[in-house]
Amino acid sequence: MQNHILSIILFTPLVGALVLLFVPKTAKHAIRWIANLFALAGLIVSLPLVPWFWAVKNDPGLHGFHFIEGAPSSWIPSIGAGYYLGIDGISFLLIMLTTLLGWISILASWTAIEDRVKEYYIWFLVLQAGMLGVFMALDFFLFYVFWEVMLVPMYLLIGIWGGPNKLYAAIKFFLYTLVGSVLMLLGILFLYFHHQTVTGVYTFNILELYKTAPQITGTAAILLFLAFFVGFAIKVPMFPFHTWLPDAHVEAPTAGSVILAGVLLKMGTYGLIRFSLPFFPSVAMDKTMRFWMIVLSLIGIVYGALVSLMQKDMKKLVAYSSVSHLGFCTLGIFALTPLGLSGSVLQQINHGISTGALFLIVGVLYERRHTREIAEYGGISNIMPWYAAITLIMFLSSMGLPLLNGFIGEFTILQGVYPENRIWAAWAVLGIVLGAAYLLWLYQRVFFGPVTNPKNEKLADLTPREVAYFTPLLILAFVIGIYPKPFFQILEQPCNQIVQTVRPDYPLKLAPVEAAVPQHVSQLPAIQPAKTAAAEHVAASTVGVEEKR
Repeated sequence: MQNHILSIILFTPLVGALVLLFVPKTAKHAIRWIANLFALAGLIVSLPLVPWFWAVKNDPGLHGFHFIEGAPSSWIPSIGAGYYLGIDGISFLLIMLTTLLGWISILASWTAIEDRVKEYYIWFLVLQAGMLGVFMALDFFLFYVFWEVMLVPMYLLIGIWGGPNKLYAAIKFFLYTLVGSVLMLLGILFLYFHHQTVTGVYTFNILELYKTAPQITGTAAILLFLAFFVGFAIKVPMFPFHTWLPDAHVEAPTAGSVILAGVLLKMGTYGLIRFSLPFFPSVAMDKTMRFWMIVLSLIGIVYGALVSLMQKDMKKLVAYSSVSHLGFCTLGIFALTPLGLSGSVLQQINHGISTGALFLIVGVLYERRHTREIAEYGGISNIMPWYAAITLIMFLSSMGLPLLNGFIGEFTILQGVYPENRIWAAWAVLGIVLGAAYLLWLYQRVFFGPVTNPKNEKLADLTPREVAYFTPLLILAFVIGIYPKPFFQILEQPCNQIVQTVRPDYPLKLAPVEAAVPQHVSQLPAIQPAKTAAAEHVAASTVGVEEKR
């Protein structure tokens, strides 16, 4: 099983979709049970990956990848495309997030979807398989197939089961993403033919392209970097490519918003880390290019937070908060430091947990009142105390309160950015302050005070099903916030490897320091202090100061 664990995880949702094809449309109850069982099975079959990956996290593997399946050029040998899968620490965490949120999203759809139930669950399971494939693929052709596969289900989820302006939002989402995909396809083909020119071999093998792509220089490298950047930036979405996101979120069903914010947007940041940086290190490190990437990230952080402050619709407020939070992720990526990069990946996981929970929170009220207008609510904590308590925890998580997950991600990103440029860090902090402002303002308006609207007086508190899908998100928020060490250990090797590729002269390691051992434990083996990324940054900063003196 261990040799084929990735294929099992990948195809479990597809098996569920195939089973649903043979279930009559009228058997809605059976369809819901089957879809939920296969979504839960998708999570369960991914759980063995946790101890197995932990055992090999420090093993260099094949270029840092583990659990490799298939072979290059094994699918379509005539063009050099293969069924080739593998993961490192970055993709491992994103896969686990995908299987968890996939199950939660389908469970949250139980009472929300009443029309065309069979088609809804089939497309949702296909969407999950497409997203998993993006994080597993080590073949560029296969990667692009999965990248496009998830486009159609998401378009249909918004366009069929969305709100009043669903067609406008769905078409806008489709066109934006398609433009980015076409640019990325042109870039892939250029790398494909360039590799053949250099080696005489046609291949889409990403591990082989890692060797030849950095050889491209000059204008060609800049244009290729921009082609990939636009494709991934639209998916993130970075400012100014973000305008499709609020419309898509507002019109999508609750589960669609959860999976869109929790996983689909991470495909953009994953692409920037996996391809844009190691393929074009000279462009990524170019002073002007890097400056503009940072500026766009900072604009996204502040702009998204400011626009969130002005929203009257709860779902649109959460949607714009995603633009702000993902600006932190891209800021950490283009800081090009181990702490910035690992903090960015962890913050992507945190965003999936916290913002996914926020959309579920909005969905709970919407199912009961069918309105998301903030002015329609007030004093909800008097009627729904459990709901109010969970909402408060997830709001605090999203705004970055210490001992919750959001704080760890944001702090680590700032720690990675500060040695590079203090002004970048200062602007990013403004986004944190504004984030606290719009979330606390929203909570105060909706939950505090007396019940001002008679329509809210008899609202039911959370059901056991709703508690069930909030529980794992609450647990993860506290686990990451209190003890994030395992996550950083998983991310250390891939993040260091990417930084070393882009910045070969970056000091990743320090000389070992002898540990002082007390007399009464002198018989124990000598203890070496851990080499932390924070210490590395401090050392690097000290060297720079001494050189200036």
